[in-house]
Amino acid sequence: MKNKFEELFPSYIFIPLFLLLFVNFITYFCSKIITNHLYHYTLSTMIDDVIPLVPIFIIVYILAYVQWIVGYIVIARESKKVCYKYLSAELIAKFICLILFFLLPTTMVRPEIRNQGLLLGLVNFIYMVDAPVNLFPSIHCLESWLVFRGSLACKKVPNMYKLTTFIFSILVCLSTVFVKQHLIVDICGGIIVVEIGILLSNKFNMGIIYEKINTKLLKNKDDKNEKI
Repeated sequence: MKNKFEELFPSYIFIPLFLLLFVNFITYFCSKIITNHLYHYTLSTMIDDVIPLVPIFIIVYILAYVQWIVGYIVIARESKKVCYKYLSAELIAKFICLILFFLLPTTMVRPEIRNQGLLLGLVNFIYMVDAPVNLFPSIHCLESWLVFRGSLACKKVPNMYKLTTFIFSILVCLSTVFVKQHLIVDICGGIIVVEIGILLSNKFNMGIIYEKINTKLLKNKDDKNEKI
């Protein structure tokens, strides 16, 4: 049973995935508290003003969370090299977001939901639990675009998975503006920070950080087992 679990979830994936969740918490939630008193800018354009609320896209917006979970596990299980490369790129992208959230706090005006119904009810729920701040870059777009980019490096999954991930990532980006959670510039920002993250991760071999952490932890674990 233990070998089966380790086969599905190799030990090297846990530190990168934990840091991914931790940095996401700091970037998105903690930054809101710090920037709450600051003036928030709106980056809305004329195009944003004419984009309608399309409630059906709330399904895609919510299902994005499932895509991220599956996508990051696929990337992490592919190999150490792929795992370390793309999850370190994700951290870089998040740190860029954190800086931008501090330097350029953003907000937007969302439509008032009055009609009843399942889809509009879901839209209203998202509005209630997710304040219109920390918009640029869009973390929704960031996460979906990164799991797509990471899927391209995965050889253990079929090409259909990669194509599906690409199509769904595009739909996620569209959903952010069609449910009036983001603006067009936020989509562009989310994609750009991912590409910067991948570029810097490659250039400076940032994945080596995970290698060193895991090597040290596994060594300490082996030393402790030997003492026992």
